[in-house]
Amino acid sequence: MREWLAGWVRELVDPLIPHYSPGGARVRLGANVALHDDAAAELEAFARPLWGLAPLAAGGSSFDHWDLVRRGLASGTDPGHPEYWGEPGDGDQRIVEMAALGFALALAPERLWDPLTGKERDRLAAWLATALERETTDNNWRFFGVLVSLGLDRVGIIHDKAGVEARLDRLETYALGDGWYADGPTERRDYYVPWAMHFYGLIYAALSGDGPRSARFTDRAARFATDFQHWFAGTGAAVPYGRSLTYRFAQAAFWGALAFAGVDALPWGVIKGQLLRNLRWWRDRPILDNGLLSIGYAYAQPTLAEQYNAPGSPYWAMKAFLPLALPETHPFWTAAEAPAPALAEVSTQPHAGAVLMRAERGRHVVALASRQHHSWVRHGGQKYAKFAYSSHFGFSVPAGGSGLEHGAHDSMLALSDDGIHYRAREAPLDHFLTGGRLYSRWQAAPDVEVETWLIARPPWHVRVHRLRTGRRLHSAEGGFAIDRDLPLDRRAELGMAGARGAAGLSAVHDLGAARPGNLVEALPGTNVMARRTFIPTLVAEHPPGEHLLLTAVLGLVDDPSGGWPDPPAVPDLTGGLP
Repeated sequence: MREWLAGWVRELVDPLIPHYSPGGARVRLGANVALHDDAAAELEAFARPLWGLAPLAAGGSSFDHWDLVRRGLASGTDPGHPEYWGEPGDGDQRIVEMAALGFALALAPERLWDPLTGKERDRLAAWLATALERETTDNNWRFFGVLVSLGLDRVGIIHDKAGVEARLDRLETYALGDGWYADGPTERRDYYVPWAMHFYGLIYAALSGDGPRSARFTDRAARFATDFQHWFAGTGAAVPYGRSLTYRFAQAAFWGALAFAGVDALPWGVIKGQLLRNLRWWRDRPILDNGLLSIGYAYAQPTLAEQYNAPGSPYWAMKAFLPLALPETHPFWTAAEAPAPALAEVSTQPHAGAVLMRAERGRHVVALASRQHHSWVRHGGQKYAKFAYSSHFGFSVPAGGSGLEHGAHDSMLALSDDGIHYRAREAPLDHFLTGGRLYSRWQAAPDVEVETWLIARPPWHVRVHRLRTGRRLHSAEGGFAIDRDLPLDRRAELGMAGARGAAGLSAVHDLGAARPGNLVEALPGTNVMARRTFIPTLVAEHPPGEHLLLTAVLGLVDDPSGGWPDPPAVPDLTGGLP
């Protein structure tokens, strides 16, 4: 298994080699359409593979192109060279990629530092040290200077530690309790918690020698592991949620970082299984384009991209290979891989504002969400504020603003004045979570307010909406999007819509006023899991006033034999709304 991972690192990096510039500093994978300039984008494509290559070297595995990487380090940090990466400014993308270089120096100086000439070392060290002089975004970015410092320490470069300590102190203020962090002073508690906040903290704990702070980082990680395991299905698939999903199997990097820092938060065989199952799941997805990692999730999907995704961005996924730095005798490698553990059907996670539901013997995980939002990132409402996110059905992002087909409103209640332009929940105004129930209050317009309750009934979930509107509205409430490229038995009638077949089963039922059912044929490339989908949807019109909508939603990985499953009973509302 160790050699399988090492071979996969080489398999991912080898197709990059023809794209290196003559001086080795720029990796040119295509037109850069990200926020940052071309030099930063080409540095990104150079640096991010080092998240996998440095552990590969530290663990003693071979790689044939270290000379090219070293040439790139020398060229990119030489102000007199035409491939110079440029000096970073405050909040510069270069600082993100400098972290990968600092990490690589910390793990593999024999490959990256020792063979350089004295002048090349001086220029590399001076360039990296500029990261310690710059301001960064007030979030996980504060770790980047910390990683640069670890690299400089490893190669014996004296530098100012006061700024590093200030960064670490600020990072610890993001801790929320129970092992969770926020990504800065925000509502965001997404995959940046495991693949950034914990990942970097565990690297620091393993390499720094800072006992008290390291103990806090490892203690938080151990506690977080008990919650985070619920985000993975027994198939290896994780629940896609939030931004930067094109980093793909970085979502499992946390498990390898636990091993790297020696944190046995769960039995080693369980930790090993969580990482390897996720990597196997990704191995079976069509995520490569001529050998290069594409932008997208389960396939190449440019519509999903954030505004900061350049062609080399997906190579952050290589963080998942960190355990290659460990010796073969480490218990992570010697332990037998354990199957997915049996976990509770419902896990309530207040810091994330989520309830995780497990069904079908753990083969399917659904996250019900009611807290988070992100207005800056592209498609932030869809990535954070849908009602449900599925390890099997994923979620969808819009391809346009005209009609339900463009909007792809799975797992949303979308509201419209004209039946063409729809709005759904984007930023909850109020929220709370108790047991397996979540509440939020949100507005689609100044005179349109909705209160939504989400109730876990695995494998179903029930939604209760109290809609107050000062205008006549059209509504469309979607269930899970299902792959329409596979044969499906389709059903759309008064009070229900669904599709079932080789892609699983997706159904939505009206438990109240019997809204008409519809199968929306979403535009291609909107769903993160399937290229073309149907979205079972209930549609209605509402006059001004107050309306109560009751909905039951089901998603199954395996289509059961027999008839369509009956929905759960209407929640008891005699004592008020749940």
